[in-house]
Amino acid sequence: MKKIAFFSIPAHGHTNPMLPVAAELVKRGNVVRFYSFDEFEAKIKATGADFVSCSAFLPDLSERQKAALKKVSTTEMTIQDIRLTLLLDGFLGDEFKTFQPDVVFADSVCFWGKLNAWKHNVPLVVSTSTFAFNKMSSRYMKHSLRELADMIFGLPKIAKALKSLEPYGYHVKNPLALVQNDNKTDTVVYTSRAFQPCAESFSEHYAFVGPSVFATICPNKQKAKPLVYVSLGTVINDRPAFYKNCVAAFKSLQDAPIDVIISCGHSFDIASLGSLPQNIQVYPYVDQLDILAKADCFITHCGMNSVSESLFMATPMVLYPQTSEQHAVAKRTQEVGAGTILTDDSASGILTAVMKVLNEASFASAAKKCSEDFRQCSGAKGAAEFIERAAK
Repeated sequence: MKKIAFFSIPAHGHTNPMLPVAAELVKRGNVVRFYSFDEFEAKIKATGADFVSCSAFLPDLSERQKAALKKVSTTEMTIQDIRLTLLLDGFLGDEFKTFQPDVVFADSVCFWGKLNAWKHNVPLVVSTSTFAFNKMSSRYMKHSLRELADMIFGLPKIAKALKSLEPYGYHVKNPLALVQNDNKTDTVVYTSRAFQPCAESFSEHYAFVGPSVFATICPNKQKAKPLVYVSLGTVINDRPAFYKNCVAAFKSLQDAPIDVIISCGHSFDIASLGSLPQNIQVYPYVDQLDILAKADCFITHCGMNSVSESLFMATPMVLYPQTSEQHAVAKRTQEVGAGTILTDDSASGILTAVMKVLNEASFASAAKKCSEDFRQCSGAKGAAEFIERAAK
């Protein structure tokens, strides 16, 4: 039996892949203590892990800081992560003394988890919710001018924030040491070696376990009409113009044999879309894996979890990335032939891209091949075994 401390940032895309791993470790007789936030309490407890809330330590943010985080500002996220590390210092110091974990399993951008593992000399395994990125695979990223400016002008602020860690026993040479993958750190990546860009450049310290999901269902595309699913994930999903264009695109096909399901999150007013035809359904939230098992095309923002789940369910995609990491995922998906990039997000552009995916059999064939590859991976069981081996 091992004692394992889990750490993640308050984000669904980073927490969700860790949940099946926690459940598997508990099943194998280990004690898992998951340090997270109240929003995820029910999900974490359902795995059998002990939930420890860190919500009381979340700092109050100004409207400017909230806006920057919503825009996925690397500078703002880094500074807030460092700030939260300092706020959690005393609490986690006591936790490490009393719980005495054998290993820490921390999300790649959860600084307080990684830093405390190093500070307390506990073996660290990193949970990577997107691709593993090093100098070679980082070439897949496509930074916008806004992202480049954010990184360049934010470096002095980040350097100053890193210095504030020193008096507390956290020693970091530079920001890259906190976020970039290296070949010496044990790392779990939720994709296959075949789908990981530049996989040959990563050492034996990497476990490419494939998608970490609870679903036991298999793809089943047998139905009367094709199904198109639309979702922009849980972070940058407040895109009213885009949803309206999707409705306009498929509204013209209400007499044609295509059904559409849109998941738009809780920040969008569904009523603003007006009266919808029978072939279009819009919800704040759906069981994504269940929908993808039936879907024939997925319009996605290209978050790693969404793309992995889509390929796991053999669903080809229309790729609509919003951030540099999402561009990397989109590029790789396009390379394997399982999706096409959406270059025109008008109603006509959306319809053209979707019809291309539905009408050209190569997309579905490539997605099916990826599904077969993913389902041969070790999944949560392989991740659990990897973490147990890393324990002291």
